Amino acid sequence: MDVIANLIKELRIRTGVSIVECKKSLLKNNGNIEKSIDDLRKKGLSKAAKINTRSATEGIILVLKKYNCCGMLELNCETDFVAYNKFFNIFGKDVLNYALEKKIQTVDILKKEFENKRVNLVSQFNENIKIRRFFLINNNCTTCYVHNNRIGVIVTCNEDAYLNHEHIIKNIAMHIAASNPKYIKKEDIPEHVLKREYEIQSQLTKKLSKNSFQEQRIIKGKMDKFIQEITLFNQFFIFDLKRKVKDIIDENNIKIFSFMRYELGEKIH
Repeated sequence: MDVIANLIKELRIRTGVSIVECKKSLLKNNGNIEKSIDDLRKKGLSKAAKINTRSATEGIILVLKKYNCCGMLELNCETDFVAYNKFFNIFGKDVLNYALEKKIQTVDILKKEFENKRVNLVSQFNENIKIRRFFLINNNCTTCYVHNNRIGVIVTCNEDAYLNHEHIIKNIAMHIAASNPKYIKKEDIPEHVLKREYEIQSQLTKKLSKNSFQEQRIIKGKMDKFIQEITLFNQFFIFDLKRKVKDIIDENNIKIFSFMRYELGEKIH
C-alpha cells in the first residue's frame, strides 16, 4: 500500500494531475511512472508535462564558494516574477550547495537528483523551470562575482595574487561581467576565429576601392580592434580607462589562469 501511495504522490508531483487520475493510470500501466506520464499526456491531463515544453529564458545566475571549490548555476523560469520568488531562489541555492558538496561535474546529474523538486515547483508556479547549466572548479584560489543575479563570473588566479590582491581580482571579475571578453589573451584565440574575422574584414575593405597597401593597413587596424575587444588582457580596464587590464595584472604580479562568465538566457555555443 505504501508503495502505491508513494507512486501516486510522485506521479501527482510530476504531472499536476488529480490523485484519482494518477491512481487509474498507474494501475493501468502496472506501476510504471514513465508510461503513466505518457498515458496522462495522451489524455491531455498532464499539466507539468505540457509546461515543460514551454520556453524559459528568465531566472537567476547563482555563484557560491564553498568546500574549497567554486560553482556557478543558471536556473531558468518563464517570468521575472518567479525569478524573484523566495522558494525559487532557495531551490537554486540548494542545487548549487549540493553540487559543491558532492563535487558534481555535470549538469545532468543535478537534473536527475532534483527532478522531483523541480516538477513540484513547476506545478506550484505553473511555469517551466529548468536547471540549464552548471560550472564547477576545484580550486580555492578563485574569486566570484554576480551582478543582479543576471551575470556571474568566476576567476582563477595564482595563490599570491589571491592572498594579497583579492580586491583587484574582484575588480577584474567585475570587469569581465561588464566587458564580456571571450579569451584571456591573443594567443588563446582559435585560429579559425581569427581567419573568419580576417575574411570578413577583407571583403568589407574591398568595397572601399583602396589600393593594396591601404587595404592591408585598414584590415590590420580592424583586426587589432577585434582582438582588443574579445581578449581580457587587451581591454581597457573599466576602473581605469587609460590602462589595459594587462597593465594592472603585470604591475601586481597577478596571473589569471582562467575565467568563466554566465549571462542569463545567453546562447550557449
